[in-house]
Amino acid sequence: MTQARTVDRPATDLENLESEVRSYCRTWTATFVRAVGDRIVDSDGRSYLDFFMGAGALNYGHSNRHLRRRLIDYLNDDGIVHGLDVMTEAKATFLHTLRERLLVPRRLDYKVQFTGPTGANSVEAALKLARKVTGRRTVVAFTRSFHGMSLGALAATANADKRAAAGVPLEHVLRLPYERFGGHGVCGLDLLEDLIGCAGSGVELPAAVIVETVQGEGGVNVASPSWLQRLAEICARFGVLLIVDDIQAGCGRTGPFFSFEPSGIVPDIVCLSKSLSGFGLPMAVTLFRRELDVWRPGEHNGTFRGSGPAFVTATEALERYWSNDELARATAEKEEPVAVRLRDLAQAFPHLGVTYRGRGLFWGVEFGRPGVATEVSRQAFDLGLLVETAGASDEVVKLLPSLLIQESDLVEGLEILHEATRRVAGSAA
Repeated sequence: MTQARTVDRPATDLENLESEVRSYCRTWTATFVRAVGDRIVDSDGRSYLDFFMGAGALNYGHSNRHLRRRLIDYLNDDGIVHGLDVMTEAKATFLHTLRERLLVPRRLDYKVQFTGPTGANSVEAALKLARKVTGRRTVVAFTRSFHGMSLGALAATANADKRAAAGVPLEHVLRLPYERFGGHGVCGLDLLEDLIGCAGSGVELPAAVIVETVQGEGGVNVASPSWLQRLAEICARFGVLLIVDDIQAGCGRTGPFFSFEPSGIVPDIVCLSKSLSGFGLPMAVTLFRRELDVWRPGEHNGTFRGSGPAFVTATEALERYWSNDELARATAEKEEPVAVRLRDLAQAFPHLGVTYRGRGLFWGVEFGRPGVATEVSRQAFDLGLLVETAGASDEVVKLLPSLLIQESDLVEGLEILHEATRRVAGSAA
């Protein structure tokens, strides 16, 4: 997810065994043994506040006791663990709960496809379905986007380092500027409208547009409701399917369950994963308008698309946290105090060129000087806080605390971030 810094220390036997592709363990050099709620503990007994939360896969915290109890009961009752796409009681209950807790209240008439365990699986299914429905090949994606590491999803991803590892051409994607990208005032939506609206542009009508309402790996770039509304209108006018990749920004991370809700748009296709299971268990789905369900039986499948334990914890998460708007409101209320403290941080260190942005409990702190974000992340780890970096050059510290975090822990984590920045600022002065 993020570019790891190099740690100058002797490799252990296990590090000599594991591939060089490993990343996070190079930054966080502890061996972790247990975790509950907002904290994770290493083998020396040291506790760390976690503002990483499994890259957004643990929105309800580590080892959430309600989800854990439901899972243990299911396993103790010999519940089905692996079921491919056969109907199990756990799957039926999840589907019913998804419909009643999420879709019906939002008037979303989506079909549900179980795609496999990862977000990339969901994106691959979405892209494949869009091309099948429309008979067209090209997909529009945006600058700084991240959609996954498998080839179709990687073609839509913008990061040069990630793309370079593909080894084959990554084709059939039209790249356009995301909102507020660059310094020359180019509007990606103006460009999109002109290119697909003019027969002389040389650009084929695309099958779909795929977009993150908040770009996570790209540096926590937030699209405005008006920008999303215009994008949806252009797609509808030209018969282009709109795919919202809600893998990191969804499941309540920005406040409402779906990050696109405040804009009022209704995507044709939605990709969900990460915190869908609520417990860190791999699970992904692709949601799409009923009339788009043109799949033939077995045309798109996967061995691990029917995880009983993930169905059980996902059901408990939906029932417990999404039967009303209490969690969404609590997350939204935490937005202002985070913004205030990040404003104070930016004002305290003007020579570092600090800017910040975010929604709900999804925030990025960008540093204008190269290498500073990576060093701040390292200092934060030394002080007992886990934060990762994001952006094309790892210029952004990304904050993903648990949605259930207590105010005291949220304040403590932001204070640690401030102290980590102070240490770096002192050495950079």
